[in-house]
Amino acid sequence: MTQHFTTPANRSLAYRQTTGTSGHNLVWLSGFNSDMQGSKVLELEGWAKAAGHGFLAFDYSGHGESGGNFQNGTISAWRDDTLAILEALTDGPQILVGSSMGGWIALLAAIARPGRVSAMVLIAPAPDFTAKLMWPSLPADAQIEITQAGVWMQPSDYGEPVPITRALIEDGARNQVLNTPIAFDGPVRILQGMQDPDVPWRHAESLVTALTTDDLTFTLVKDGDHRLSRPQDIARLVATCHALTAPAAPPAR
Repeated sequence: MTQHFTTPANRSLAYRQTTGTSGHNLVWLSGFNSDMQGSKVLELEGWAKAAGHGFLAFDYSGHGESGGNFQNGTISAWRDDTLAILEALTDGPQILVGSSMGGWIALLAAIARPGRVSAMVLIAPAPDFTAKLMWPSLPADAQIEITQAGVWMQPSDYGEPVPITRALIEDGARNQVLNTPIAFDGPVRILQGMQDPDVPWRHAESLVTALTTDDLTFTLVKDGDHRLSRPQDIARLVATCHALTAPAAPPAR
């Protein structure tokens, strides 16, 4: 059942939460202009419930069922939404599962609250995408419109045009994480499609280099796209989360 939580910044966030008994808790972080109703999050949520794990999914401000205007959103605001949710609705270390922009938000959350993140599963992670992927790919007239008018409406294959604002671009530049080492010692699992037109796999590979942890697995799906939402992709995601939460095998005698 969807509930609502008001953050310290007075933003109303929609969320779903299930408590578990296994001791493992997962938090889903959606992508840019996405929400908690996608096939990946629903399938993962169902698996977590069946396995006895705690599970939390929410919509950033301006997304899905949450309050606010998407056009007013920034990476900082969505990071702060995540930190507010973690602090108010969860206890102890969490496994963050981030899709696309959600991977960037997961990294920012781990940097800001290292004691609250035990592991990360990142699906087509898009850290720094506003500066390193989005802005360079925009046509010159779009860059001029964003700079001068403050917003440009980007055509979308998924419905209505998406507003790309100067505030988003400028704030994203301030939140870049790939330019310096990312200190994190927990397990990280990255799932990346090699046919991804939005986040090239080489971009995700740069995250492998930036993260300091040695417990990192980078899985390339040769025919995978950006969404990685086919049945076999979702099965791979569930298997990855299962492996992270399975009891440790007893030592060999």
